[in-house]
Amino acid sequence: MVAIPITRSISIDSDELVETTTRSGGPGGQHVNTTDSAVILRFDVANSPSLPEAVKHRLATIAGSRMTRDGALVLRSEGSRSQLLNRQEVRERLIAMIQQATIVPKKRRPTKPTKASQTRRVDAKVKRSTVKTNRRKPID
Repeated sequence: MVAIPITRSISIDSDELVETTTRSGGPGGQHVNTTDSAVILRFDVANSPSLPEAVKHRLATIAGSRMTRDGALVLRSEGSRSQLLNRQEVRERLIAMIQQATIVPKKRRPTKPTKASQTRRVDAKVKRSTVKTNRRKPID
């Protein structure tokens, strides 16, 4: 039971992570047919006691299709031939996603355009309209 630090206030327990290994896809030699080097990591976000509710909701948004219906985040890594490197890489991706979910997005304040910018916009439209009108063939 080792705690994996995410931020100063949030850490997840390593028992919450379920890692399985499978064979990597793609070309390789005879060695690739016998080793399970790809790592699949499952993290049950919905039932995790380590994460606050707001972080869970933002994580679900960030995860997108990598989140299952029952609230589990599934990440797969098969970039390296080494199982250890794939395991480290998939854990780093999980930590990065949770850290990104801890950032609260700023509320957008809608602003009104200034009177001067509205005037400039209309003047530019009038000028462009005049240019196009002058390009027309003259009426006989």
